[in-house]
Amino acid sequence: MKILVIQKKRIGDVLTSTIILEALKEKYPESELHYLIYPNSLAVVANNPFIDKLILLDEVTKKSKLKFLRFIFKIRKEKYDIVVDAYGKPNSILIGWLSGAKTRITYSKKYSEIFYTHSMVRNKLSFSNATLAIEHRMLLLQPLGIDFKAYKPKIILTQDEKEVAKTYLTQNNINFEKPIIMISAVGSRDFKTYPLKYMAKVLEYTTKNNNAQLLFNYMPDQKSIADELYSLCNIETQNAIFMNIYQNDIRKFLGITSLCNALIGNEGGATNMAKALNIPTFTIFAPGIPKHGWNMFENETTNISVHLHDFLPLENSYEKFEPSLFKEQLKTFLNYNCTR
Repeated sequence: MKILVIQKKRIGDVLTSTIILEALKEKYPESELHYLIYPNSLAVVANNPFIDKLILLDEVTKKSKLKFLRFIFKIRKEKYDIVVDAYGKPNSILIGWLSGAKTRITYSKKYSEIFYTHSMVRNKLSFSNATLAIEHRMLLLQPLGIDFKAYKPKIILTQDEKEVAKTYLTQNNINFEKPIIMISAVGSRDFKTYPLKYMAKVLEYTTKNNNAQLLFNYMPDQKSIADELYSLCNIETQNAIFMNIYQNDIRKFLGITSLCNALIGNEGGATNMAKALNIPTFTIFAPGIPKHGWNMFENETTNISVHLHDFLPLENSYEKFEPSLFKEQLKTFLNYNCTR
């Protein structure tokens, strides 16, 4: 049996959808599983034991009608038995429809019901601590007789990658006898970024009593924002921040994160990657992002998230989300995960 899984969105989505492949491999151990993604997500699926083949759709092919048509013909030649489309947009629906697979599964939309054999209606409320992110993906497997199970996304690092990361941190004066905390310093968009003046207070509290060493994560074009955050911290906190330690390469970032005690900061891809490495996370959600969709595997110790509506249900301004509101949750998290 040959199965194609499609997920062509952000890195966090591609990582999360790997649980579909794990569930399929458990149900059909002899199956051949292919995963269709964009090239920018390769780093989070490398070495994944549940993926037999990666199918890459690059920007040039996607934007050229002729090249995209040729791409679809290549997909059709694979002779898939099943297509599981976790993306569910017109672009991927077309691929699934023309793949020739007899069983085609995606989420319920007007156009998907025409071209796919199964269109699954997503539930609005979560029923487990795996959250909607996992529940919706497992929903796609119901037509195959696969019941819900709270699979956790996994990132697989080689021993060499871990050793390279350890050497890099050692060369940059990181002391492994002290806590190391990765800071998701800047959100993927402005509205997802916790106000810098407040984040500075979070960092000050984080380093106050546990002698922690802080590393910043941000996109290359966000360096000026990260620098501004640094400038807003007091001298004691600045001395705990290693601004010289930074990796734009995702696999190198993952290697470094795997050696940290925790990740703290803005909700986003870095949080999902840390969880996939089994690194404890303290996540701050923006007011406009529903927490119940992505606060996966929250347990009040190793995975804690906070949202303005947890404290002020009628407020929607980030300016109202002062760090004092979640100080006790942060204290609990630090005491549990960041003492050595």
